[in-house]
Amino acid sequence: MLSDIQQALTNALLKLLYPLVRVLLRNGVSYGVFAELARKVFVDVAFNEFAQEGRKQTISRVAALTGLTRKEVKRLMELEQAGDASTHQRFNRAVRVISGWLNDARFHDAGGDPAPLPVEGENSFATLVREFSGDVPTQAMLSVLQAAGSVERRGHTVTLVKHAYVPAAAPLEKIGILGADTHELIDTIDHNLQAETKDLRFQRKVSYVDVSQRAASEFQTLSAEKAQALLEELNAWLAENEQLDRDAAEQGRQVSLGIYYFETDSKENDS
Repeated sequence: MLSDIQQALTNALLKLLYPLVRVLLRNGVSYGVFAELARKVFVDVAFNEFAQEGRKQTISRVAALTGLTRKEVKRLMELEQAGDASTHQRFNRAVRVISGWLNDARFHDAGGDPAPLPVEGENSFATLVREFSGDVPTQAMLSVLQAAGSVERRGHTVTLVKHAYVPAAAPLEKIGILGADTHELIDTIDHNLQAETKDLRFQRKVSYVDVSQRAASEFQTLSAEKAQALLEELNAWLAENEQLDRDAAEQGRQVSLGIYYFETDSKENDS
């Protein structure tokens, strides 16, 4: 018989899996592939994070923790971790370019707003890309930002038209965001399940279950405007406090704050 916590986790897992499985089936990922990945992650997490204090983790203990056989655990431990970091890197670099454009005065007009930039030359789009995207070629970054609708090019000038990078035309990057953003949210929830009150991380939402269609449409617009303004303010603060030249011996911290909008039929939430 499941304990109260196990039952609550089962219910939570079902809610988490429904949208995820919808994405998987739409993109041709079968149950067998998902099951193999799930087994691999169970083994990796058990091996790396659940060793007894002061003792080296063993195949037998991982088998006991996961419910898999020792033979299966050994096989899964020998599998290389699949994954392609290039999509995530491209997303981060595109975000950094827009952030640099928003926050670095060299790329602003007289009013302090992001200026239209020449493609090449001093304080140009090429300069911006070179300083904020690492080794990504100027034309490659321009293509990425144009595809997302973040910039427009007219002749030899590039203009920032959106203060955000959302890869609307790049399904691979959207799927990368699915992994990165849900990972961060679930990791935050996991932290808060274990942390002392003084160490809790911010995790809040506002939610009403019976809003009119007119009000829902207005709220979607209002929330997008206010959320974008908040994120731009926080982005500017982080840009000022990023330690690009910190001592190599100092361990930096990755920080994120995410905001999302959700909407569905009220009847789906009836208990």
